[in-house]
Amino acid sequence: MRNRRHRSWAALAAVTAAAVLGVTGCDAVGGASSAPPGDEAGLVKPSSPPAWDSTPRSIAAVGDSITTGFNTCVVLADCPEVSWATGTSPDVDSLAVRLLGRSRVASHSWNYAVSGARMADLPRQMARAAAREPELVTVLAGANDACRTSADDMTPVADFRAGFREALHTLRRSGAPKAQVFVASVPDLKRLWSQGRTNALGKQVWKLGICPSMLDDADSLDAEDNLRRSAVEKRVESYNEVLREECAKDRYCRFDGDAVHEYRFGTGQLSRWDWFHPSVDGQARLAEIAYEVVTAQQAPS
Repeated sequence: MRNRRHRSWAALAAVTAAAVLGVTGCDAVGGASSAPPGDEAGLVKPSSPPAWDSTPRSIAAVGDSITTGFNTCVVLADCPEVSWATGTSPDVDSLAVRLLGRSRVASHSWNYAVSGARMADLPRQMARAAAREPELVTVLAGANDACRTSADDMTPVADFRAGFREALHTLRRSGAPKAQVFVASVPDLKRLWSQGRTNALGKQVWKLGICPSMLDDADSLDAEDNLRRSAVEKRVESYNEVLREECAKDRYCRFDGDAVHEYRFGTGQLSRWDWFHPSVDGQARLAEIAYEVVTAQQAPS
C-alpha cells in the first residue's frame, strides 16, 4: 500500500509443498529490443488522458499461479476454469465473464499466465498476449518475486521494475499499442501468514517450504523472524509502488490502487491444500475487485 498478503494428509502436504516449490522456481527470460524512435520508454506517453473503455471486447491474462487457478480445484494442478481473469466457472464469475458474457469467454479471452512465474517472465507472456491483439490485458504478478528461499533472495526492486517495464514495452511493440492494461497489486503476504498460521495443517504444509521468506517458522515471534517478515512486507510494498509508477507512464494502463493488496481476506479465501493460493471464493473476490476497477469512471487514486 501507498502509506501503508487420511492417512494421507502428511503425504499430501509433502507432495503439495514439493510441487509448489517446483513451480515457484521456474524462470523464463523476456526479450529486449529498442524502443520506437522518439519514445525512449517505448510506451504510449500520457500526454492527455484517454477515455478508459470499460467494455473491452477481448481479454488476455498474464501472470503467475494465482491466475492459472493452481491448487484451487484439485491438488497440484492448474484450474484455469476458475481463474479470476478468464475463467468460465459460475462460482467465480471471472472478469472475462462479467465484461464479455459467458458465451464469448472461450473465443475472446486467453490465459497466458504460468505457475511459478516471476516478473522476469512477464515479457514473454506479454508477447504471446499481444499476438492476439486483445483490447484488455490483465496483469497479476510479483508474489513469487517475494516468495524466495530467504528474504535475501527476493528479486531486487530495480530488477522488478525492469521486468515490468519491459513487459509493457513488449505489449506496445508487438501489435497491441493501444490495448488497455489492468494491473493488480501484489497480495499482502504478511496477512497470508497471519491468517494461515491459525490452521495447524496449513502450517505443516508451509514447513515443507512454501514461501519460506515469509512463512518459515510460522509460530515464531522472535525478533529475527519478525524482521524477516517485515523485510518481505516492505519489499511487496516497493513492488506495488513500482507497478503504480510504471503504469502511470502508460496512458492505457490502470493500476488497482492497491485494492488487491489491501483486501482483508481470511482463511475462506485460501486453498485448502496449501493455504497459500486462492480458493474458489478467493478467485471470485479477485474477479470482483478487478471488475470494479476496470469499470470505474476514474482510476483509483
